Amino acid sequence: MAGENLPLEILDRISVGRVLAGIFLFVVTSFIVDILQQPSYPKSLPRVGYGSGPISTVRNWLGYVFKFPQWVDSGYQKYSKEGKAFVVPSAASRPQEIVVPRTQTAWMLDLPERQLSSAHAQSDVLYSEYQFLGSEFATDSFHINIIHRNLTRHLSTLIPSLQDEVQVAVDETFGTDTENWKEFNLWESWVKLVPSVINRVLVGPELCRNKELLNSMVHFADTVVMNSFILSLFPKTLQPIIGRALAVQNWRLYKKAHKILEPVINERLEMMARKDAGNHAKMADWEPSEDFITWAIRMARNEGRSGELNSVNITKRLLPIEFAAIHTTVITGHFLLLDLLTSDPKKGFMESIRQEASSMLQRSGGRWTKDGLWNLYRTDSAIRESQRLSIFATSLTKRKVVAPEGITNPVEGWHVPQGGYLMLNLDGPQHDEDLYENPKEYDAFRFSRPREEYEARPADKKDLEEYMQLKKLGMVTTGDAHLAFGHGRHACPGRFFVAHMLKMTVAHLLCNYELEPLPEKPKAAWMGQLIIPPVDVKIRLRRRKQTA
Repeated sequence: MAGENLPLEILDRISVGRVLAGIFLFVVTSFIVDILQQPSYPKSLPRVGYGSGPISTVRNWLGYVFKFPQWVDSGYQKYSKEGKAFVVPSAASRPQEIVVPRTQTAWMLDLPERQLSSAHAQSDVLYSEYQFLGSEFATDSFHINIIHRNLTRHLSTLIPSLQDEVQVAVDETFGTDTENWKEFNLWESWVKLVPSVINRVLVGPELCRNKELLNSMVHFADTVVMNSFILSLFPKTLQPIIGRALAVQNWRLYKKAHKILEPVINERLEMMARKDAGNHAKMADWEPSEDFITWAIRMARNEGRSGELNSVNITKRLLPIEFAAIHTTVITGHFLLLDLLTSDPKKGFMESIRQEASSMLQRSGGRWTKDGLWNLYRTDSAIRESQRLSIFATSLTKRKVVAPEGITNPVEGWHVPQGGYLMLNLDGPQHDEDLYENPKEYDAFRFSRPREEYEARPADKKDLEEYMQLKKLGMVTTGDAHLAFGHGRHACPGRFFVAHMLKMTVAHLLCNYELEPLPEKPKAAWMGQLIIPPVDVKIRLRRRKQTA
């Protein structure tokens, strides 16, 4: 019967060409829908890129991958320096962004989260619903609040164990051969030494050196970066499909990490419950390790969040923290050494930092303290100067308009509807010759000279107001011209920890190893709004015979 052969007849009529044409039409239609659904910005706002017509929009999508930094720099020179906002193209599936000038930073960052949201902006940029394995972890900031409330508070007591981890990590990475110069890949070295130190405050002493766990976390962070870029190139209609497909790798890495973390978390839950119950004499002297696991359990109990008191949720809460901490610290350390090693040796940057660290360690009996680390003015300045010069993103401060009525800028009068995006330019202010002398030059002690000059004065030549202003030159003090850690109430809560860790790492490295200078700083490439560091750089070093 003819009806019995109908499915075969239909299949015969469907050619590969028709299937591809149908897919192409669907994708094009999806992109058109995305364009029509994007928030509309005032025509009075100037634009950079290729324009705003249909053909120009497609050119902007294609140009975004390689042209974005140039567009932002062009807008900074033309508009931001005149105190005006401008619109910059974004990836194919994302709305354009309004770049707010430095003079309006306070207005943007002072708006409440219910109007202009940092959490929603970051969730959208990272596609957190897929990447971090559940919509409940996309905008619920419980894990961020854990860091906010606990990390800095416990940092002083963690310094001794962090120093031990830094020493072990650096020595294992570079070895202890005092006779022979050895060659190492700089990027791979940072990737090897950073995770164990970071995880001392995240998973505790039991697991911070577990290679399988650390590898899972590093690969998870790498996967998030790549998946985010891939998803930004697809229309929103396809993102649920593509996002879930890409997240298979995220789930695999999570399961590997959870398998290792589960027994430790479950034991911690049980032991803390016993101690809180107070009916076990043996528990009187037991104290949990001060780390993210312990802090998560305490906060969940204090806030009545019983759903967080399990190994699954605690592991998933760890993932975005691991992602943020590992990648930013590795990139910062990588560029710091590149900047130091490619500086003119006659300037003596590395030797001055070595002498400063060695002197401070001797004064404190070979053990770092909070005050000792604070007084590493030159080391601190060298890191901040590298953050200023060698940025790794065009912006680390983004906001999404979530207020149904939108927001209105009080300075220029433009209005942004719900769903619009605002950002601060990281590159422009930090490389502005009106703000910094010789802004393209790495001057390691740019920020320490004023502090050292002040300290050298007699007591009657010092005053409190000037001292407080000079404190702002430290790397952890954010500002509208120092946005490496963000700024405002959503500035990176882990920046004090990162500062301590990097100072200890640089100090141990320079006090205990000789490093050969590099002839020139290799160039990095850009992919959209993110930098691709020069990961093939090799360095040569040798253990000193006389070590600190």
